[in-house]
Amino acid sequence: MGDPISVLRKRAEFVAANKGLRNARVGFVLLTLPNAGAGKRFGVTVTKKIGNAVVRNRMKRRFRELLRAALPDEGLPDTDHVLIGREGGVERDFATMQGELSAALARAREGKGDPARRRRR
Repeated sequence: MGDPISVLRKRAEFVAANKGLRNARVGFVLLTLPNAGAGKRFGVTVTKKIGNAVVRNRMKRRFRELLRAALPDEGLPDTDHVLIGREGGVERDFATMQGELSAALARAREGKGDPARRRRR
């Protein structure tokens, strides 16, 4: 395993990650932003649009587990990784989501991201 992985806790860190690369998948969006030597860090966001508290907390637990498994080997060094839950992410198979996270991390490693989505009115 590589360097230790810490957790993003401050809102400002999540807001800053929005300026980074975004890789959208069916169940989640991965944001990656270099953090100037703070090591590998991750955060999870699930909005109230997704469901009730039980559903959101289950989703957050699954995302944290996905990230803890993938980041030591596949995470980008000195980068903040933020997973944003999407409605398709609750029912999705865990192994499928692991594959999607690996693909999203690989794209981020290559410096490729999806275009930012248009702002809603």
